Amino acid sequence: MTEFCKLEIFIPESHLEILQDVLRKCDAGHIGKYDSCLSYSRVTGTWRPLEGTHPYSGEIGSVSTEEELKVEVTCRMDDVDRIISAVKNIHPYEEPVINVLPLLRTGI
Repeated sequence: MTEFCKLEIFIPESHLEILQDVLRKCDAGHIGKYDSCLSYSRVTGTWRPLEGTHPYSGEIGSVSTEEELKVEVTCRMDDVDRIISAVKNIHPYEEPVINVLPLLRTGI
């Protein structure tokens, strides 16, 4: 198992600041003598809410296309479950997309 991973978190731009705060509190993005290290880029997401959902954005049965942010942050593999749980607590999406990518090597 690798020691570090990268999280990719897709979130509306309106929630970037609260996400940054949660990641900082969880010590995600701590690299050497720096903390709060992350990057983000604008992406276009698409989804179609199905019956029984309560979408943050979009209408049931219709495909939605909207801009959102992909936030990337490095963390220790041992902390992943705790960080994902904290992110889900503040995330507005009913089904947030959070990818965990093991890192074979880092500059850490």
